[in-house]
Amino acid sequence: MSDLDALYRELILDHSKNPQHFGLADDAPHSGTSHQKNPVCGDEITLRATVDGEHITAVTWEGRGCSISQASASMLADLVVEEGLDRAAAKELIDGFREALRSRGTIELDEDTFGDAAALSGVSKFSARVKCAMLAWVALEDALAKA
Repeated sequence: MSDLDALYRELILDHSKNPQHFGLADDAPHSGTSHQKNPVCGDEITLRATVDGEHITAVTWEGRGCSISQASASMLADLVVEEGLDRAAAKELIDGFREALRSRGTIELDEDTFGDAAALSGVSKFSARVKCAMLAWVALEDALAKA
């Protein structure tokens, strides 16, 4: 295992043990909630996005499952909130993440764009784990459609 792989593995474990934006915020006006489940491995994520016009003001979540699904939710919520993304930028981010994870390792996630979530690039080589990593991203897409 390379030093970079070890660092990424450590980052995934850290986010799964110390999740960011964990705990659902109160259901507020202009918020959308999505519950997503991976029946194959039992991962579950409930994610709430709050928007003000086009600007995403909060992303909170709760879930249980493997370290990949939990870390991915933590990384996504942290990225969206820290970057202060709007709906269009979040959609672009989700589409780019989906494309990279479906690439079977041919597309790497850019750290400048995806922050800590770039550590999930290696997941694309394991098709059984792609849904684990995508769960929160699909939940955000659905929550924004409902908000």
